[in-house]
Amino acid sequence: MQVRLGVDLGGTKTEIVALDAAGEVLLRQRRPTPRDYAAILDTVATLVREVEGELNSRGTVGVGIPGSISPATGLVRNANTQALNGRPFDADLRAALGREVRVTNDANCLVASEAADGAGAGYGVVFAVILGTGVGSGIAVGGRPLDGPNRVAGEWGHSPLPWMKAAEYPGPKCWCGRHGCLETFLCGPALAADTDGPGHRDAGRLPERAAAGDAAAQAGLDRHAERLARALANLTNILDPDVIVLGGGVSNMAHLYQRVPALMAPWIFGDSTRVNLVRARHGDSSGVFGAARLWDHG
Repeated sequence: MQVRLGVDLGGTKTEIVALDAAGEVLLRQRRPTPRDYAAILDTVATLVREVEGELNSRGTVGVGIPGSISPATGLVRNANTQALNGRPFDADLRAALGREVRVTNDANCLVASEAADGAGAGYGVVFAVILGTGVGSGIAVGGRPLDGPNRVAGEWGHSPLPWMKAAEYPGPKCWCGRHGCLETFLCGPALAADTDGPGHRDAGRLPERAAAGDAAAQAGLDRHAERLARALANLTNILDPDVIVLGGGVSNMAHLYQRVPALMAPWIFGDSTRVNLVRARHGDSSGVFGAARLWDHG
């Protein structure tokens, strides 16, 4: 039996899925993501071995990480799970498992999954965004994710918020060392902190609070939607994708799909401002399904 194993290495959880040749789920498991590098590596390798043991079958292995492998050094860089940075994660995992593995950015896994059989299926150019603990994105053309020669295609979360207002400049300091990255305005913890003050990180209840008449929650959601609109309009002026797919926990906020396309219109440089903004069909499973598909293109 041909088995494809995908691992989504997130900031709080690590998930593995086994897919058969038809893309049907055979098995799924989740574990908390450890803090230190050796434990992270062991968790991923152990999950692969356990799943293969249960299925009595050896499969291909793809892994999505919240960063990327530098083509210059072979080391992980730009990961907000910072224990990975400066480490040869793909080489170490290859050694641990005794076979080739494919490792890429988690947003590339999201776009691979959604372009294959998700909300982006059938579209030529798909731009997929993770709005979660951090902010990432991926680009697929003809169903195939783009890496680029520097492997930074789609690093939208670490571009600056466009058309900043005076009160926004220079923006919060990002873990990457710069100020005003989109991640510092648009991720879930940033939305919570902007609404309720420093130290708040959970934005999940803000729509419920706003619906109940909480003015501060509504104002925070309004600022976030308008900033997301500016950011996506700027992206549209560069790429003009056929569809924009939102994933991650913040993407579950229904008002984004109702409000953001209209808020984008004034910032789009053209006389047509049609925007196709949709929620990821596979939800928080898009990343792990996409990781399993990393071997689909040879």
